[in-house]
Amino acid sequence: MTNYNGVTLAYIGDAVYEQKVRVHLLNSGTEKVDHMHNQATEYTSAVGQAKAFRIIEKQLTEQEMRMYKKGRNATTRKPTNMSRVDYQTATGFEALIGYLHLSQQENRISEILTIIFQELNT
Repeated sequence: MTNYNGVTLAYIGDAVYEQKVRVHLLNSGTEKVDHMHNQATEYTSAVGQAKAFRIIEKQLTEQEMRMYKKGRNATTRKPTNMSRVDYQTATGFEALIGYLHLSQQENRISEILTIIFQELNT
């Protein structure tokens, strides 16, 4: 799955991460959709994704870091309402999730998300 460019990996990774976050929130017992949406936004915004990456950064393999950097370095769009660093970090995080998903490493995605969810106490 390394043949996809960073933006493409980020595109699919964003969708996968959003879905995993929503399922997590649903399983956590939250029943109000508005509340779940607000919580999901905290995870899935660029700032939230950058925060998630910083939680797991030191636990990534060399290959995972390469995929993160592939996405981080591919961003050319100028972000609005956030720092460029957070935007690039979030895009790299999405690319990592996209790479793991496309290479059928669902267990690794689960490991990473468990660490993030535990750290963020949701």
